[in-house]
Amino acid sequence: MKVFISVDIEGCAGITHWDEARRTHADYAEFREIMTNEALAAIRGARAAGATEVVVKDAHASGRNLILDRLPPDIRIVRAWAGHPLCMVQGLDESFDALMMIGYHAAAGSEANALAHTLSLAAAEIRLDGRRASEFLIHALAGAMLGVPTVFVSGDAGLMAEIADVAPQVGRCAVKQGYGQSTLSMTPAGACAAIEAGAAQALSRSGERQLLAVPQSPVLEITYNDPLLAERHRWYPGAEHLGDRTIRLPAQDYFEILRALNYLT
Repeated sequence: MKVFISVDIEGCAGITHWDEARRTHADYAEFREIMTNEALAAIRGARAAGATEVVVKDAHASGRNLILDRLPPDIRIVRAWAGHPLCMVQGLDESFDALMMIGYHAAAGSEANALAHTLSLAAAEIRLDGRRASEFLIHALAGAMLGVPTVFVSGDAGLMAEIADVAPQVGRCAVKQGYGQSTLSMTPAGACAAIEAGAAQALSRSGERQLLAVPQSPVLEITYNDPLLAERHRWYPGAEHLGDRTIRLPAQDYFEILRALNYLT
């Protein structure tokens, strides 16, 4: 069984402030360690459920966060960015049996996590067919487009509530809850134990793996924090400027949405 694990940091246990996610800040080293440990927990869970091949995507910021010499010798890791539209699941293809997401977080526009965003800090909100889109939704649909089901996600409680609504079949592990600029969190050790157990259980439920329904003629809307970005990106082919810092892009298929997000966020 071949498993792809995408790992972010803003949904990891304890992380509360942007300084803790930025590699130039002294706080980053601690949370880089926590991110690595949560990835290791997911790998152990996947193996316990029968995974024979694991590929990990370092999917935060530079894409160069996970501590490489802590990772098992037989996995492969995708680091940094090729500019591919698959973005946080770059390297995923039809040969994989399952997709997991670790350290994921609430969407831009949500109050569930002080670090909530979608793809970049430029967007105040991204919507797909009128629904607020998180990085989970964008990349779970990318997996479904390739025939790969998302089976397990860890992160903040706000994201888990979204998943329960749009994809209740996906295994979920909330390691923290945001309250304004604060968090109520599991300890790193507790989070790792929960992730390992949750990943193993979710991946073992092979009969319950379901693909999200991929929209056939999706419509993307992006509301920017900076109105100048809306003015600039209105010139993307097929886009229209709705005003109020928002552009709209109807697409022929979902890959076109992924490609647009690569340039518009």
